[in-house]
Amino acid sequence: MIKFPKLNGKCILAPMAGITDPAFRELCKKYGAALTYTEMVSANALARSGKAAKILIKKAENEKNIGLQLFGQNTENFVRSIKDHQDLFNVIDINFGCPAKAIVKQGAGSALLIRKNKIKEIIEECVKVSNVPITAKIRLGPDENKLNFLEIGKTIEEAGASAITLHARTVKQAYGGKSDWNAIKQLKQELKIPVIGNGDINNPEDAKKMLEETGCDYIMIGRATRGNPRIFQEIKDYFKTGKYYISTPEQRIEQLLEYLKLAEENNVGFGTIKANSIYFTKGLLGGTKLRLKLNHVRTIQEIAKLFISFRDAENAQHFQA
Repeated sequence: MIKFPKLNGKCILAPMAGITDPAFRELCKKYGAALTYTEMVSANALARSGKAAKILIKKAENEKNIGLQLFGQNTENFVRSIKDHQDLFNVIDINFGCPAKAIVKQGAGSALLIRKNKIKEIIEECVKVSNVPITAKIRLGPDENKLNFLEIGKTIEEAGASAITLHARTVKQAYGGKSDWNAIKQLKQELKIPVIGNGDINNPEDAKKMLEETGCDYIMIGRATRGNPRIFQEIKDYFKTGKYYISTPEQRIEQLLEYLKLAEENNVGFGTIKANSIYFTKGLLGGTKLRLKLNHVRTIQEIAKLFISFRDAENAQHFQA
């Protein structure tokens, strides 16, 4: 087993469909993300060198500390994908937790949580061919009546994985309800490999609380980063000084403009750019009107012009106090 890398921080950017493109990853790294991930990629598509899959694994020039997350249920395609692309990444993560219906229908993602032997097979075969750490991401179990995360976690460790991420919700919960951080603590106490906690980290206080309450090695942050890549800096400041400041609306717009520049440099698809731009309107007074206008833009330049006009508007009520 290849050891999980020792990161220079405690916070990891979660893989998110339509969000974690090269530009957004680069911005999160600038603000302190210790490791980032591609969007979740189909091992089947990547094994076939599918065009869409190739786009999803594209990296920024000189991009470092990046993981590839794969989903699927065909072991041979996992192996082929890893053999062909492992040299591009620092870590390869296998997703056994995604609750999306389109993924579950394929027998992938969280559908595999009830197939312990298949999980064991996938991890073992991936570890055999990989020159980088193989990790896995799981959930608590299918529902509150079948919480099998300890059993699955032990299986993944025994199969040779280098680390495991626990999103502390059930599959049935999807992204609703409250995550069970006590489960992260239990898993950490049972395993020798690093455990990464995930779920309900919305601010620096949450980040510190999860680390202290669970003893997990790292934390993974997903939805709270959307439109706010600077949350990583907020967490670093809070860990160091006990204080942090939240970006002003003007600063949020500056971060969006920086994202647009990086997205253009990295040829990010316009649909992804527009989706990410919408998240940057969160917290802006008048954001609803701004989002409506975003529906009609057709170029990166139009998005930039729209946000600059919003920022420079004489009417101060556009911004929160």
